[in-house]
Amino acid sequence: MTKKKYELLVDMEEFEGNKAYARYSSFSIGPEDEGYKLEVTGFTDGGAGDALSYNSGMKFSTFDKDQDAWHDNCGKKSLGAFWYKECTYANPNGIYRWGKDGAIQAVGVEWEQWKGSNYSLKSISFKIRPLR
Repeated sequence: MTKKKYELLVDMEEFEGNKAYARYSSFSIGPEDEGYKLEVTGFTDGGAGDALSYNSGMKFSTFDKDQDAWHDNCGKKSLGAFWYKECTYANPNGIYRWGKDGAIQAVGVEWEQWKGSNYSLKSISFKIRPLR
């Protein structure tokens, strides 16, 4: 069986109206029995920076299924679920907050290479399509 090849575009917007993106020319997620392992390569910067390549090779981690590389649980720490390595850089499933807010460290909808770890984005979307 030949595995279909996909690309990923991550579009985001912050509360001041600025937009940016990150594109990955190769994107895949492994099967459930392997922890839904993320594989991304081929980064192109659309102003957002690369917050995802660091997490490539990681399994999907949640508050009740810790599969990250950190000594504790990134899903609990970040109040989200994602392909965390040691918690930082990207937290698109975090708590929706209103922009810059450091009251609770790194729990917002974040893409650290663009706005930092205490800026929750207005929107973020992951768009996947097959390669031709």
